[in-house]
Amino acid sequence: MSEKCTGIICPIEATISLIGGKYKAIILWNLMNQTMRYSELHKKMPKATDKMLAQQLRELEKDGLITRTVYPVVPPKTEYNLTEFGKSLTPILDAMCNWGTDYLNNNP
Repeated sequence: MSEKCTGIICPIEATISLIGGKYKAIILWNLMNQTMRYSELHKKMPKATDKMLAQQLRELEKDGLITRTVYPVVPPKTEYNLTEFGKSLTPILDAMCNWGTDYLNNNP
């Protein structure tokens, strides 16, 4: 196991530690095929507070799942996209989406 998983012995726990935040999976899902600005992400998650969204983005960046690019313009422009490590979660996110779709279709 990598040093990021120090003390974690269960593979499920390791995965959840990276994507288990309230909005992390949704952020990753939205970034799967495109680069997005903070405001675009926030529009996809209107219930997320600025503080919560910023925290989740910082954690995803710290864990190496997304990159944050800040452009030196006024007003500031910040873009987020998946790293190669983040893209490796695509099969997991696809499976979550498929499971959720089945659940919603069969449990109105």
